[in-house]
Amino acid sequence: MSAPALPRAKRQWTRTGTMATAVVVLIVLHVIALESTEFKPALLVDGAQGMGRFLADAFPPDLDWEKVLKPSLEATLVTLWIGLLGTSLSIPTALLLAALASETTTPHPVVYQAARAVLSFFRAVPDVVFALIFVTAVGLGPFAGVLALICHNTGVMGKLWAEAMEESDQGPVQALASAGASKLQQTFHANIPLVVPQFVGLLLYRFDVNVRSSLVLGLVGAGGVGLLINQAIKSFQFDQMLTHIIVVLVLIVVVDQASALIRRRLA
Repeated sequence: MSAPALPRAKRQWTRTGTMATAVVVLIVLHVIALESTEFKPALLVDGAQGMGRFLADAFPPDLDWEKVLKPSLEATLVTLWIGLLGTSLSIPTALLLAALASETTTPHPVVYQAARAVLSFFRAVPDVVFALIFVTAVGLGPFAGVLALICHNTGVMGKLWAEAMEESDQGPVQALASAGASKLQQTFHANIPLVVPQFVGLLLYRFDVNVRSSLVLGLVGAGGVGLLINQAIKSFQFDQMLTHIIVVLVLIVVVDQASALIRRRLA
């Protein structure tokens, strides 16, 4: 016999109590977070004068071609190349780990858990931390940034691609299995072809993110325009810093528009 249903009024009371408890818990968590982060908007008012001086020093931007603008454009291109290589060179490893970490394509549960653990590690370690590690290994420069993005992007893309393969239609896979195809043949002739559009869309999204991340990596010595921004801030040359930021903004807009155009063409 099935359990008797709760009366409507009692169910509504239980739902209301649950929502009220959730709201109270959220409020308490936010209070703790505000205290722990020393969130004090009044400090912004007290520091308004200092911010005004900072903005006054930054405007107008320094557009000297030889001294500022040309090096900024060259470094911004390096930032773009870091993001591009960090994305494209992570594809083989991410694809392999995704196939091993998907329940529909993995050859064994132990392999599945191991691949998931590797992806979790690469995803959990921030790209900035990877950059700091590789800077100590290979020295300052964009190579460290490329290596950092390869590691972190492998974790993120592998996880996203594995989930895409798990959610794909299994009809073609079952048809190949019934025809005697091996697990490897099922993966390369059914699983992967079915999710190519999702793969490309996710890859373009990650390219956008990686271009932005490569800017931050430059702040820790991994090359690109981020390094110039860091140097300008440390030397209090805020007008040069603003020039670098404007050039980066143009790059981000161009990359966004190009990625959106490609995604529309593939849709």
